Amino acid sequence: MTNYQFKFHPYQRPFKHPLSTSHGQWTVREGIILSLSDEIGNIGWGEIAPIPWFGSETLEQAFNFCEQLPQEISTEEIFAIPAELPCCQFGFESAWELVMGKGLSTKDFEQSKQHYSYLLPSYDAAKQSWEAPWNQGYRTFKWKIGIAPIEDEVKIVQELVKAIPASGQLRLDANGGLTKQEAEQWLMVCETMGAVEFIEQPLPPEQFDVMLEMSHNYSTAIALDESVATLDQLEQCYQRGWRGIFVIKAA
Repeated sequence: MTNYQFKFHPYQRPFKHPLSTSHGQWTVREGIILSLSDEIGNIGWGEIAPIPWFGSETLEQAFNFCEQLPQEISTEEIFAIPAELPCCQFGFESAWELVMGKGLSTKDFEQSKQHYSYLLPSYDAAKQSWEAPWNQGYRTFKWKIGIAPIEDEVKIVQELVKAIPASGQLRLDANGGLTKQEAEQWLMVCETMGAVEFIEQPLPPEQFDVMLEMSHNYSTAIALDESVATLDQLEQCYQRGWRGIFVIKAA
């Protein structure tokens, strides 16, 4: 059994630009940075960054969990962290992988930007913000909807689709903030715009059956996000018939 020295400290960092979602304006990112070190000096770092409205534990629960741990922790204890603490699981397992010499390098990320999506700012600012990341190699852009009146957002998306080159794609993320009527309106609009890859989580998780029906009635794809915040939820959605896109946030 391998033991690791364990340290942690909380952080609080303001966003350079506040992030607007259907849940309101998000101005500060809070979380915990942790480190694991082995007996020969290898160090692995991990991050615990809860988002309670998404389905994780709270920051207070994560901090209390870390605080009650001893200064040494074993591999067995790391992989016994309960499912009720998914962000703690991710933080500790990430640190464990790094101390074991696994994980992606910065070079790996730089070489694969075209496979990542770039989050555009809210409102009209999106129309002036896609070119710089495009020139850096990004080809997929994400934009939050369900924030402003739907008529205004549709107009901005239509202008974005016209502006972004044909090889680009746009993902629309509602964070579960649309009504059924708004979701159907968006899906009908997207039928006329080939550049929209999918609409992400148009309705709250409890409206799974409605999203499942919509996924069969429109050609524009729907992706589940908040509905699959944990592995158990993903399995449940699959068993209930979802064969569309799953957005997996490992953290």
